[in-house]
Amino acid sequence: MEGAEHTDMGWEVYPDGLRDLLVRLHAEYELPDLHISENGSEFRDSRNYGTVPDPRRNAYLGGHLDAVASAIADGVPVRGYFLWSLLDNFEWAFGYSRRFGIVYVDFETLERVPKDSFAW
Repeated sequence: MEGAEHTDMGWEVYPDGLRDLLVRLHAEYELPDLHISENGSEFRDSRNYGTVPDPRRNAYLGGHLDAVASAIADGVPVRGYFLWSLLDNFEWAFGYSRRFGIVYVDFETLERVPKDSFAW
């Protein structure tokens, strides 16, 4: 969509799409308890004096959690939400060039630094 926010991989950020899908599935099918798995975003995070600020990921997570809460309020049986991913890791198509985690991994030293989104 023109003017929409996108992740650094070019994926559109559209939390209402998650909500709309959940509500539609609930309206059309008798759903079992649902768990949202591997929902997350890639942003080019970097260390800044020992911290890793990632406000765009915080906003992404907040928007998607609000969308899930709205679906739950409409009766969708969502029982869990799992973020992709805990750690920055190897992505099969991109190697170590993309960062999805809430914990920054320095791939040279393997040091782990919780990002601001980790505390959020």
